[in-house]
Amino acid sequence: MDPIQTMVSERKESKNVCVIGAGPSGIAVARELRREGHEVVVLEQNHDIGGQWLYDPNVEQEEDPLGRNPWLKVHSSIYQSLRLMSPREITGFTDFPFSVKKDRDPRRFPSHKELLLYLKDFCEWFKVREIIQFNTKVLYVGPLNYGVSSEDLKWVVRSKEKKSDEEVEQVFDAVVVATGHYSSPRLPCIQGMDKWRRRQMHSHIYRSPEPFRGEIVVVVGNSFSGQEISLELVKVVKELHLSSKSLDIYEGLSKVVSKYENFHLRPQIDNLQEDGSVVFTDGSRIIADTVLYCTGYNYSFPFLDTKGIVVVDDNRVGPLYEHTFPPSLAPSLSLVGIPKRILGLPFFEYQGKWIAELLSGKKVLPSCEEMMKSIEEFYDSREAAGIHKRHTHEIGDFEYIEKYGELAGFRKLEEWRKELCVSSIINYFVNLETCRDSWYDDEKLREALQSPYFTQLVGVDLEDVSF
Repeated sequence: MDPIQTMVSERKESKNVCVIGAGPSGIAVARELRREGHEVVVLEQNHDIGGQWLYDPNVEQEEDPLGRNPWLKVHSSIYQSLRLMSPREITGFTDFPFSVKKDRDPRRFPSHKELLLYLKDFCEWFKVREIIQFNTKVLYVGPLNYGVSSEDLKWVVRSKEKKSDEEVEQVFDAVVVATGHYSSPRLPCIQGMDKWRRRQMHSHIYRSPEPFRGEIVVVVGNSFSGQEISLELVKVVKELHLSSKSLDIYEGLSKVVSKYENFHLRPQIDNLQEDGSVVFTDGSRIIADTVLYCTGYNYSFPFLDTKGIVVVDDNRVGPLYEHTFPPSLAPSLSLVGIPKRILGLPFFEYQGKWIAELLSGKKVLPSCEEMMKSIEEFYDSREAAGIHKRHTHEIGDFEYIEKYGELAGFRKLEEWRKELCVSSIINYFVNLETCRDSWYDDEKLREALQSPYFTQLVGVDLEDVSF
């Protein structure tokens, strides 16, 4: 795994490319662009790499509790005790295993801090950090010469360093937007929200359960974040009321509700009243101290000007060919990290390599008309399957990931990787509270650890190599 060899690739044309964001998708794409011989600069608004995984404990002092400002001051939505939902064996990049390292978190489902350290190791080994400009906020991205062919299109990027009042304007051959999608809170529309005078906040602001000790708390949203945060809160609050669209819950959550006397499952909220009452759709009501919205996030690109070509409509970003390219602006503009419910880091590699080879001319996209037709067919298939527009980018499909990988020339995912992913999901739904510390796939785990993916490290001094 010579880092010099991995950066060399036979290439046709070198482009000057700006990557916006140094989170997992940004650093993955930056590496692939450099491997293909492009000139790359990564603009990152924070002081370090990591994006969502760069934990920031000071969010309450910085943000509106409901996160309604499109220009958020704090990017990360991670809370203090968060641990990975996926085991480390399937989490890492395809050529850089997320192995246990001496004097670090050795758990199979480690903390967010351990993943950040792994991402730093990746940047150090592949020399990505040297092309990142930190503390640099992107204010504007737009076409320099709108109206020309997509092959000749160039992009203006205006940015500002944190300690400077001066804006810097640069022109690039291509821009890759890698700003993530777990920062801009999505809020429900509930009657009385604007008049309810007690504490309301989005999970973007949540960091630890201690400020809620002894309170009566309503958590809105029964997805992963709602369940995880409820599990923390129920141990310190007087009452925990989890408000859900459906009261038909799976085994793991049912076990938790049965275990804690102060854990109550509720239907959706009908309205909030000025006296602190929370009224549910079944007519029941409680007086609550806090309403915590675990209702997900919106895609948001407040800096991006595409002359109306790329829009966010009910959380569908489009039109995007393969969730990546706006057809009329491709390949000079791409958006990475849009899909959800995928094996993230390998998928980001796939995106990066495909973008890099399209920019160098090694690969060619279909015509604009063909890409638009493909997008419309995809939308029609989602609608026919009864999938709401706001879930357009929720994939959850190994077959799609592998087909995308073929576009970039990657081999198929290892079978053990798929099987460990499925077994961890099943364990989550059956044993919500204990799934990270007790599991039932040891045989498949042994197979994974004996695979070439991990045995490539045999004979390598792990103290000299940042794994």
